[in-house]
Amino acid sequence: MIARLRGTLQERTPERVVVDVQGVGYDLRVPLSTYGSLPAVGEEVRLLVHTHVREDAISLFGFQTPRERTLFEKMIGVSGVGPRLAIALLSGIAPEELVEAIRGGSVAVLCRVPGVGRKTAERLVVDLRDKLDGPGEPALGGKGAFPAAPEGEGAVLSDVLSALINLGYPARDAEKALLDARRAAESGLRRGEKPVLTFERLLRDALRSVSVAR
Repeated sequence: MIARLRGTLQERTPERVVVDVQGVGYDLRVPLSTYGSLPAVGEEVRLLVHTHVREDAISLFGFQTPRERTLFEKMIGVSGVGPRLAIALLSGIAPEELVEAIRGGSVAVLCRVPGVGRKTAERLVVDLRDKLDGPGEPALGGKGAFPAAPEGEGAVLSDVLSALINLGYPARDAEKALLDARRAAESGLRRGEKPVLTFERLLRDALRSVSVAR
């Protein structure tokens, strides 16, 4: 079973990454909480890995922190929660907020994530509220500081839109939420100043906007 990978980041999208380890490319699904901390393509990356084995497939899921992986593994142990939904939960709600929501019984917060119904949210609360501890460990990291998003405003906007749509939000709602987040980043700036548009900031604000709209 693969538990950890260290290699060169070959490909990255908001849903998956490819890590080259001594000439072998490993395809991993990642949550947005991990994607926002990835280095640029071509740089070294280290990821914790959960190997999910089924009769018809073996899938790898990558995480930056032990907390993310632990949350993922605990969630897929709940009836009705598979890897895809667990990744969606980690992508739609920050890990710290997710723990608070489960421990506090905040079913409404969990239901903000597309695909999570009330019954599933209640099962998460009942099964996990007493099994989650306090703040998690720091990220694994790599060489140097990791940028929060690819270079270029267009690439950042495209990645955020793709992430929202892959989370299950309709394209029209995702586009409006992204526009709202873009405007929020520009508010309060002096004339001529350009906003700092990072993947994490835009995604956080867009998720807040689309959740309120729902």
